[in-house]
Amino acid sequence: MATDTDSLVAPRETGAPRPRGSARSARSTRPARAAAGRPGTRRRTGVAYLFLAPFLVLFLVFVLAPAVFGLWISLTNWSPFRATQSFVGLKNYIELFTPGSATSGDFWQSMLATGIFTVASVPFLLLVPLLVAVLLNQRIRAGSFFRAIFFAPYVLGVAVIGVIWKYLLDTQSGIVNHVLGMFGLPDNLPWTVDVPWAWITLVGVTVWWTMGFNTVIILAGLKGISPDLYEAAALDGAGAFRQFVSVTLPGLRQVMTFVVTITILASANMFGQSFLLTKGGPGNATRTAIMYIADQGLSQNNMAAASAMSYVLFAFLAIISIVNFRLQRERAEKSAS
Repeated sequence: MATDTDSLVAPRETGAPRPRGSARSARSTRPARAAAGRPGTRRRTGVAYLFLAPFLVLFLVFVLAPAVFGLWISLTNWSPFRATQSFVGLKNYIELFTPGSATSGDFWQSMLATGIFTVASVPFLLLVPLLVAVLLNQRIRAGSFFRAIFFAPYVLGVAVIGVIWKYLLDTQSGIVNHVLGMFGLPDNLPWTVDVPWAWITLVGVTVWWTMGFNTVIILAGLKGISPDLYEAAALDGAGAFRQFVSVTLPGLRQVMTFVVTITILASANMFGQSFLLTKGGPGNATRTAIMYIADQGLSQNNMAAASAMSYVLFAFLAIISIVNFRLQRERAEKSAS
């Protein structure tokens, strides 16, 4: 019996150092290893991957593979009429930044048109949905009906929107000019054939068409703000405007970061409205980058240059998105401190 006791206490009396955290790490890793080795866990993991498989296949086939193929095309002189394609390196990119080249002038003019549309449309696509969402968040009758009314245009396709507004805004026989004439206003406004009216048309139609999507997202964010915060602000004497500034806007910070980003990306990729309403005119004033890229790649069969343009546009949008998220994060950190 004495021998057994001595053998049990012997490790403590030897004075041999024991690594710190060894027992703790052993205890923490045993449940994880046991859980990973359980048949039920492996079965659930397999089911999860099974449900993800359709999306992963579609993502690989229609997103990742075309992106890689497009990058390779931009580094070659690829043409559908050429049997062999030659590697040219960064030649297509260099030509875009070389004044006087075949594609440089028109491409940067289309980028300017894209910037004009983005700068003009994004503020309206943020402020108007925000105000509408705040109003719809109030306790009003038929609130669901008004939400459906504001969201309904977004359900329509761009082709339908283009045909409808092309007819309404026609300079000669459009209903809008006819109604303006009934009130003694100018009835020959060139909504789609002259600037700045063409930009006003594109921005106005886009805001009317897509603001419902942003409104629904912001409204969902408003529902996530605790009513207790508004009650506390009211007890402190804050009015409606003060509550909006001190409670609503900080509560929507993450939602607005998402909305700002997707709105900028969507505006920078505008194609259908300009293609259907103004045909890129007058001249090429409203021809956006996507329109020019599509024309070069699909109509002119200049796929290599079009691919290079696409990645230049992608780089600009990626930089804008990163800067937006960085600014929003710094603003959130300052407000938290």
